Amino acid sequence: MRADGIDVDGPILGIETSCDETAAAVVSQAHTVMSSVVSSQIDLHARYGGVVPEIASRAHLELLVPVVAEATFDAHVEGPDLVAVAATYGPGLIGSLLIGVSAAKALALAWDVPFVAVNHLEAHLYAALLEEPDLEMPLVVLLVSGGHTLLIRMDGPGDYEVLGSTLDDAAGEAFDKVARFLGLGYPGGPAIDALAMTGDPTAIQFPRAMIDDGWNFSFSGLKTSVINYVRKHPDVETADVAASFQQAVVDVLVTKAGRAAREMGAKGLCLAGGVAANSQLREALLDVCVADGIRAFLPSREMCTDNAAMVAAAAYYRLRSDGPSPLDTGAFPNLALPTR
Repeated sequence: MRADGIDVDGPILGIETSCDETAAAVVSQAHTVMSSVVSSQIDLHARYGGVVPEIASRAHLELLVPVVAEATFDAHVEGPDLVAVAATYGPGLIGSLLIGVSAAKALALAWDVPFVAVNHLEAHLYAALLEEPDLEMPLVVLLVSGGHTLLIRMDGPGDYEVLGSTLDDAAGEAFDKVARFLGLGYPGGPAIDALAMTGDPTAIQFPRAMIDDGWNFSFSGLKTSVINYVRKHPDVETADVAASFQQAVVDVLVTKAGRAAREMGAKGLCLAGGVAANSQLREALLDVCVADGIRAFLPSREMCTDNAAMVAAAAYYRLRSDGPSPLDTGAFPNLALPTR
C-alpha cells in the first residue's frame, strides 16, 4: 500500500489497443496473471498485406467490451474489486489508442478506481517479469517488434537506458516487407520463420549492417539487398532467401545484444516484443547466453505479442511510484520509452 492509501497489491485490469490486438487482462501484485484475453485482427488485415488503421479502430470498438467482460469473468472479479484500470496510451495507432484509453477512463470513473496510463514499450519490459519475477537487475532487454527495435538497459522498475535503436526499418517491419515481396502474405514474421526452416541460411550472404558498429540498428539496406538479389536471380529458392534473410537479421540482433550484456555487466539478457517469438532468434540468443554464462530469458510466445497482462504489470509499478494518471491524459502515437 502506498503512503497515500492506494492499495496497489490487488487486481489491476489492463487494456491494450495500440495496434491490431484487442486485449484485456487482470493481474495482481505485478506478476500473478488472473486472466488474459487477446482477440486478434490478423484475418481482417491479411487481405491488405498490413494493418489498416481505420479497420483496426472499428474492430476495437466492436471487440473491447466483450474482451473486458471475458477477462473480468475469467479472473472472478467485478469492477469494484479492482484497484485500478490501466490502458496503453502510446506509442501506437492514434485511433486505436484513443479507444482503449477512453474505455479505461470510463470504467475507472464508473467503478471509482484509479486510472493508469501505460507506455506500450515499457509494458513489453515487464513481460519477462510476469513469468520470471525473480530476475536480477541489471538486465539488457532486446525489444524487437513491427514498429521498434530497441536495446535497453534495465536497472529496475522505471529505471531504463536506451542503448540503441533502429535508424530506419524495425526488424519486424523488415520481415513484413520482405515477406510481402516474396508473396508469403501477412503477417510476415511467422511466414518467414516457417519457410526458413526448409531453407539454407548460408545460401546467400546478405549484408549485416552495423553489426560491429555501436548499438544502433539498420535493416532497410538488408531489405533492399533481398529485393535486388531476387530480381537478379529469379530462379532462386524462396526458402533459401527467407532463411538467409532471417539469419542476417538474427546475427545483427544477437551480436549486439550479447555484446551489450557483456559490457554492461548484465545479470541477464531478455527478449521482448513480437519478433521475440521467432524461433531462430530465440535459439541464437540462448546459445550466446550459455556461451557467455549469462542468464537468458525467453518469454512465452503469448507474452511476446501485444497483450494486456504486461500492461497491467507495468501499471502496478507506475501506480506504486507515481500514483494515478490524470483523467485528461491523451493518446500519444509517437510516445518514447521513459528513461532516467
